[in-house]
Amino acid sequence: MLLEFKDISYQYPGSTNEVFNNLSCNISSPGFHALFGPSGVGKTTLAKMMIGRVKGYRGEISTSGIRQILYTYNLERLPGWSSVRDHLQTTTPDSGKDRIDDLVAAFGLAECMQSRFAQLSLGQQNRTNLARYLLQDFDLLIMDESLANVDEITKEKIILMMKTIFPDRCFLYISHSVAEVAKFCRQILVLRGKHKNPQTVALLGQDHMDDKALINKDLEQTMLEIVNAA
Repeated sequence: MLLEFKDISYQYPGSTNEVFNNLSCNISSPGFHALFGPSGVGKTTLAKMMIGRVKGYRGEISTSGIRQILYTYNLERLPGWSSVRDHLQTTTPDSGKDRIDDLVAAFGLAECMQSRFAQLSLGQQNRTNLARYLLQDFDLLIMDESLANVDEITKEKIILMMKTIFPDRCFLYISHSVAEVAKFCRQILVLRGKHKNPQTVALLGQDHMDDKALINKDLEQTMLEIVNAA
């Protein structure tokens, strides 16, 4: 599995300012990885290039061994006329139906299953959206602030569960939280902006798992490296 960006340059339509100028980086293994950087640096734009929603860039994006890329984002909407249970049952392929109850329990959604999406809190909506995508067939899931508005205890439980159930899948987690990406991610791609050289810095995170002890001083060192890189 290889996700590679090679010499990517791009400017928004109607603008003369480039977002990226010959940006290159890659992710070469399954796992929970991060795309990190300050607001406006182009994290979401880069993600949307992967799924074909942003076109007109120069350079090459290679997805060797990756057949299906899905993209979920903060405050994504679902049809309000269907209950959460009906929607999950309808949209989940047969290959994922045996995981519905486990994900509902792990995501703390049992009490929401008879509610319509519009009746849920923002945190419940984001958890429902993420569960819906995890029930699909995918090789790479891009999570663009997908766990915003979710409390820290539930967020950690969800991420650790995802890493346990889907060890052979690739996740690209877009977040503004230094602590989150340092703690949970294997590889952290720090976007630094087109005026900095290099435009990206690849760092190793702590890749915390249920069966892997977390050493606080190592976590603090990783957080410091991320801040300095940005």
